[in-house]
Amino acid sequence: MADETIVGGRECADFLQQLPLKVERNILRAALRAGANEYKAVATPLIPVDEGDLRRSLRVTTTVRKGTVFASLKVGGRKAPHAHLVEFDTKPHKITPKEKKALSFGGKAAREVDHPGTKAQPFMRPTADKAPTSVIAAVVAKIRERMTKQNLNTRAPEG
Repeated sequence: MADETIVGGRECADFLQQLPLKVERNILRAALRAGANEYKAVATPLIPVDEGDLRRSLRVTTTVRKGTVFASLKVGGRKAPHAHLVEFDTKPHKITPKEKKALSFGGKAAREVDHPGTKAQPFMRPTADKAPTSVIAAVVAKIRERMTKQNLNTRAPEG
């Protein structure tokens, strides 16, 4: 391929589509992972820590579906099923056991417990608000690095 100058997203996408599919996907997967890791770096200190399960559950994943590469920053899952409750809040509610057994708190048995609710402690939304410029820079840098590794000559835009 000729030595080209890539200025914006459209030119980059057009250039990448000229490459073999496997090379294009590898470059995009690495770039999107780098961007998601930037989000992760911003999100990690914003996550409230009680036992640390929520912070440890934060992870980056990449997938390809129908030819499109996706990267995700995920939190929760089996390690921390309460992630959405921390992010958004819980209203006061009653907790009743699924079985007819009584709940036990502090040595006292009860058939139901009044939960006072919890205040939201958002961490994902503030991350999305804080990180965009560093994410874009990380994606661009990784695309340039991977293209150089593949011996694809592109010049950075002047100025």
